[in-house]
Amino acid sequence: MIGAVDVLLKGVAGGLVTMAIVLASRRGNVLPGILPLAPTFAIIALLAVGAKGEAGAFRETCLAGFRTIPAYLVFLAVAWWIGGSFDYRLALLGGLCAWLVVALALFLGPRWL
Repeated sequence: MIGAVDVLLKGVAGGLVTMAIVLASRRGNVLPGILPLAPTFAIIALLAVGAKGEAGAFRETCLAGFRTIPAYLVFLAVAWWIGGSFDYRLALLGGLCAWLVVALALFLGPRWL
């Protein structure tokens, strides 16, 4: 079972990355786009799963992370495309919807075949 301190530390790590992205956005546009590629949230997920002590579960989580890369790329592509013509909030919503569709297809699609 994950303790409250573990959850707090993981939340602080996520908050620090969020703060870094916001601060970087004040100085330019490239760094805020690169920072989400840092494996911060993957590390948090892998710490949570790794704490169980099951190597198979840890490796399964790594593979699940690999499988999300296409969905992330679709999110960015759709947000970029919509962002050229509409408000950035609509671009984010459209990208998130596209991400959800691709992620569901990637994870549920093999079950349907």
